[in-house]
Order: sequence, then C-alpha cells, then structure tokens
Amino acid sequence: MSELRFLIVADDPLVRSGLASALGLEQGCALAGQEPAHADLLAACEIYRPDVLVWDVGWDPGRTGARDLAARLVAESSGLPPIVMLLPETEDPAVLAAGLRRAGARGLLPRRASLSAVAAAARAVVEGWLVLDPSYVVEDLSGVETPAPPLAEALTPREVEVLQLLAEGLPNKLIARRLGISEHTVKFHVNALMGKLGAASRTEAVVRATRRGLVLL
Repeated sequence: MSELRFLIVADDPLVRSGLASALGLEQGCALAGQEPAHADLLAACEIYRPDVLVWDVGWDPGRTGARDLAARLVAESSGLPPIVMLLPETEDPAVLAAGLRRAGARGLLPRRASLSAVAAAARAVVEGWLVLDPSYVVEDLSGVETPAPPLAEALTPREVEVLQLLAEGLPNKLIARRLGISEHTVKFHVNALMGKLGAASRTEAVVRATRRGLVLL
C-alpha cells in the first residue's frame, strides 16, 4: 500500500506542528506540508500534491467563522483533495458538522479523536468513503421527504439572528456576546423559536429551520 500524503491545515502553529509530527509517525502516512487556514490552499496543493487535507477548525467555531468556512469550502472544495475536518466541542456539534459536510468535507471527526482514527479517516475518504463521527448524524435516514407545515407564528428578526448563530454551533454565552444581549435573553429566544418550530432540542430546531430555508448552513 502506497504512503498517504497529507497536508495539515490549522491556524494554530502548535496544532499544525503537533498533527504533522504525530500523523507522520502513523504507518502508511507521509507529511506533504502544512499551511495556516487562511492560506491559498489551491496553490498549496499545487506545490505539495497531497492526497488528503487534514483540517483543524480550532476550538471556537464562533471565532473561526463556521459560516464563512462553509462558504469557502463550497467555493474551493472541487479543486481540493478530500478533506478530513477536526471539529471543536460545541453545544450542537451535529449542526456544525452538517453545514461543513454539505459544503464538501468528506470526513468529520471531533478534535479529541485519536491520531489512528484521523489516519484511518484520511485513508477512507481518499478511497471515496464518507466518514462521520456518530454524534454528527442528525438527518432522518428514511429517505422520505414530507412538506413542512407552516409556522403557527413567524419568527421575530431577533429570533432569526439567534437561530443563525445556533446553526453555526455557538453556545448561549457566545451568542449573547455576539448580539450584545444577556445570556438569559438568549435562552428566552431559544425557547421561543423552539416552540414556534415544534422542536424538542436546539439541534432539531436548526434542522427544521434549515429544511424550511430559514437559515443558511
């Protein structure tokens, strides 16, 4: 079996060097290069010729801009090798993962995943597989689509703002900071929009809102 050439992508230089050193010791893996997330990855891939990208999103999806990252993947993923993304802990990890998967990521693992798991995921996506941590699966797999009933009451502009930030995987504390409101007020809006969407959880609220086209993942 030929060696798998991987390109490490992460904004934190310590994370980049740590992943590069550790994955380089995994059997069948070879480091092609490492780049910060803001680099021109299409150009980097022309230079390094990796088989796969291992991309660490960082610890804070609010600071790293999960929505911007998804938009970037939509624009660039067709020109990149398969991507394995390492995601942070959020209150709604499945929602964050769903947006990145739709944007083109082929492998989605938590940042706490073992290096052997990351290496195995990298090998799998190169072979054409989709690799998801079980906690990231939120879709109904029945394959039956049913029209969503109309909302009993429209969402307010503030509720839409809160909903969009929920879709980015932000916890209440970061939503409050982003919108300049109290955490108590955020909880009030979350409960209100969950009631209007008929959702039993934050994740279900985002999934239902996405199916209605109320948020962009």
